[in-house]
Amino acid sequence: MRTTLFGVTAALALLVAAPAFAQSAEPEVVNPLPPQPLSVEHAPSNPPMTGPKLLISTSMGDITLQLDAVRAPKSVANILAYVKRKHYDGTIVYRVAPGFVVQMGSWESATKGRSVFAAPVPLESNNGLSNLRGTVALAREEGPDTAKAEFFINLVDNFNLNRNPNDPGVNTGYAVFGQVIGGMDVVDKIGNVAVGDNGPMPGQAPVTPIPIKRIAVIK
Repeated sequence: MRTTLFGVTAALALLVAAPAFAQSAEPEVVNPLPPQPLSVEHAPSNPPMTGPKLLISTSMGDITLQLDAVRAPKSVANILAYVKRKHYDGTIVYRVAPGFVVQMGSWESATKGRSVFAAPVPLESNNGLSNLRGTVALAREEGPDTAKAEFFINLVDNFNLNRNPNDPGVNTGYAVFGQVIGGMDVVDKIGNVAVGDNGPMPGQAPVTPIPIKRIAVIK
């Protein structure tokens, strides 16, 4: 099965397609690459977010996230469950797509994945939050309700990752559940590292591994 950046297909390479996560097997690479970009006449802005904050400690510096438990309650609850289980501690930033996104979640090395434990999350891409620069969203497989532990940070305004306005339900887009409020310079540094093929997403794997020391809830 191929996943997109959020579950992108091979042709879309948003997050170059890769296998999907299995509950008890090696995680699938969730690839955030969507359909063709949607035209945007007026760049939207997101409303203030309310919820817990997370600190992501990486080998290149710290990143602080403000989560939105009001607009993305299921997505936030899912991420917090993985944080509580220390699922992310000791993993790596396994995908860097310059000018697009950086992604992390369930890979301990370029070849070793970490099993996920929670059920997939219902897609919340209709929550009014846009995939703007610095926002954080859940990666997923091709189906809408398939997100698990993987998430990505938008390096630029990725309007094409938002729910398609012609979608009669909630079947498209990637659910934003937070925003970088500290360390965007670290995110940008990560977004500019050299990449190669030695990883779950060929052509988007950092040549020098970027370990995630831990992700923790902070006040």
